[in-house]
Amino acid sequence: MLRRALLVLTLASPALAQARLEAVAPESDARRALLARLRRGGLVLFFRHADTRGEPCDRSFRVGDRPGQRNISEAGRAQARRVGERIRDLGIPVALPVLAGPVFRARDTAEEAFGAANVVVTDRLLADDYAGDRLGWVLDQHRHLFSAPVPAGANRVLVGHRTPAIIVAGEAVVGGRAFPEGTALVVAPGGDSFRVLGILALAPLVGDGFHGC
Repeated sequence: MLRRALLVLTLASPALAQARLEAVAPESDARRALLARLRRGGLVLFFRHADTRGEPCDRSFRVGDRPGQRNISEAGRAQARRVGERIRDLGIPVALPVLAGPVFRARDTAEEAFGAANVVVTDRLLADDYAGDRLGWVLDQHRHLFSAPVPAGANRVLVGHRTPAIIVAGEAVVGGRAFPEGTALVVAPGGDSFRVLGILALAPLVGDGFHGC
C-alpha cells in the first residue's frame, strides 16, 4: 500500500512529467544519439538487474538469504556479461566503482558485467520489497544518485530494481513494458533534478524480459 501511494504521489509531480519512453531499437537514430552522449560522459546509467525468468519468486525478503530470493537465471548471467562486453566495445566510459543493490539479482548482475572488484554494494539501491520502513529513504537515495553531477569523461553506473526507479522517474518509464530486465535508463543529472533521456537495451532478451512475479 505504501509503494502504491508513493507511486501515485510521484506521478502527480509536474517536475517529473515527460513523454513516455520505450527501449530504443538497436540501429535507430535514438540509440545512436544516446550512445554518442554516453561516450562523452557526465550521465547516469541505471541498469535493471538481468534476466530472472523461470526463477522462483522472492519468499523471505531478507537481504542475505539467496535461496529465499528471486535470482538471475543462467541466461541472466550471460546477459550481464554481454552488457559489460558491449559497454567496453562501444567505448562507454564508466566511473568506478559501479554501485549495486544488495539483493543478489542486482549484485550478481553488476559483478558479472563489471567484475566484483569494481562493484560496491549499497543499501541505497535496495529493492522496494526489501526496504520496509526505509522505502522513503531508498527513494531519496535514488533521486540523489540520478541528480548528482557526474564529471565529464565518465558515467555513473547503478544496478538496481525496476520499481524504485519508476517511482522516482515517473511517467517516462512507468507501466507497460518500457523497462525490461537487463536494460538501462540513461539519465541526465541536473544537480537538483534529472531527466531520463532514454532506455537502452545493450543485450536484449528474446521475449518480453519480464518475470511473472
